[in-house]
Amino acid sequence: MFVVGWGANQFTPMLLAYRDELGMSTQTRAFLFGVYAAGLVPALLAGGAASDRWGRRTLVVPAVVLSPVASLLLMVESHSTLGLCAARLLAGVCSGVVFSAASAWVAELSVHEAPGTAARRAAIALSAGFGVGPLVTGLVAQWSPAPLVLPYLPHVVIGVLAIILVRVVPETLVDPGPRETRRPLLSLPAVTRGRRFLLVVAPAAPWVFGCAAISIAFLPSAIGGHGPGELAFAGILAGLTLGTGVVIQGVARRLDDHRPLLAGDAGLVLAAAGCLIGVATIAVDVRWMLLAAGPVLGAGYGMILVSGLRETERIAAPDERGATIAVFYALTYLGFAAPYVLGAFGGGAAALAGAAGLAIVCLAVVTAGRRERPPSPAAGSCS
Repeated sequence: MFVVGWGANQFTPMLLAYRDELGMSTQTRAFLFGVYAAGLVPALLAGGAASDRWGRRTLVVPAVVLSPVASLLLMVESHSTLGLCAARLLAGVCSGVVFSAASAWVAELSVHEAPGTAARRAAIALSAGFGVGPLVTGLVAQWSPAPLVLPYLPHVVIGVLAIILVRVVPETLVDPGPRETRRPLLSLPAVTRGRRFLLVVAPAAPWVFGCAAISIAFLPSAIGGHGPGELAFAGILAGLTLGTGVVIQGVARRLDDHRPLLAGDAGLVLAAAGCLIGVATIAVDVRWMLLAAGPVLGAGYGMILVSGLRETERIAAPDERGATIAVFYALTYLGFAAPYVLGAFGGGAAALAGAAGLAIVCLAVVTAGRRERPPSPAAGSCS
C-alpha cells in the first residue's frame, strides 16, 4: 500500500517539470493529472468487489507488479503525451485495486488486534506513500540531469521490493460465499445506499483528497510568478501536507476512540481553517505562506481519512467489506476535482473562502446525520 501510494502521487511535482522541459500547456498537464482518476475509480469499485469474490491476493499481487511498470512507462515515454497518458491510466488502475482490496486485506489480517488498528495501518501506509513519493520525486527532479526520467527510478526500486514482500502474505478470504449470493462486480453494497453512509460518511469523504489537492495543486498555482527551486518546493509542500496527514492519524484514532466520528468533525474544521489560511496566502501573494496552510490541510486530510475508514468498517458487512471500502475511497477521490471546481469559480481568494464555508456546511450535515441510531456492527467487523 505504501509503494502504490507513492506511485499514485509522485506525478504531482512533475507537472512543473513537464511545463519547463517540454513547454507542455496547462490544459495538457491538467488532462494528465486527471486521467489517473479515469483508471482509478472503476478499478476501485470493481477491485473491491472482485476481491470479495476471488480473494485479496488474486487482485493485489498483480496490481503491485504493475505499479512499477507504470513508472517505467513514465520514464520510457517521457516525451510522449500519449505514453504519459497510458502510464497515468495504468497507475490509476493499480491504485484503485490496491486501495480497496488491500485495505480489506489489512482489515482481515488485523481482525484480532485492537479496534481501529486496521484502519490506522491502512491509512498510515497509504498516507506515507502519498507524502514521501512527491517529496522524493520533486527533490530528484530539481537537481537531476534527467528531470523527466530519473525521478521515477526510486519508485521502480521499491516497487520490486514490494513484489517480493507481498508474495508471502497469506490469503485471508477463504470462503467467498455461495455463488448465487454474489453480487455483480460494479453494483453498490446495500450499506452505501443507507442513510448512515449517505449522511455521515459521504459528505466528509471528498474532503480527504480535497484538502490534499487544494494544498498541493491549487494553492501553488494561485500564487503569482515563478521562483527558483519550484520543483523542490512543490515536492516539499506535498510531503509536508501529506506527511502531516500521517503524523496526525494517531491523534485521529484517539479522538475516534473517545467518540466515533469526532476525528472527522475535527478534520472538517481543519479543512475550513486551512482554506482560510489559503485565502490569506493568496491575498498577500507570498509563496512561503503555503508552508503554513499545508500542515493544517494535511491534518484535516488525515483526520477525515481515519474517521471515514473506521466508520466504513463499522457498518460494512464482512462479505462486502472490500466493496464498501472501495466506494468510500471513490468518494474521497472526488476531492481531486477541487482545483478544477475552484478554478471554475474564479480560482481566487473568494472561491477558496466559499470552499471553507462548504466544509462547515458538510460538518453540519454530518452532525445532523449521525443523530440517527447507527446500524448494529456487522458480524466479524474489525472495528
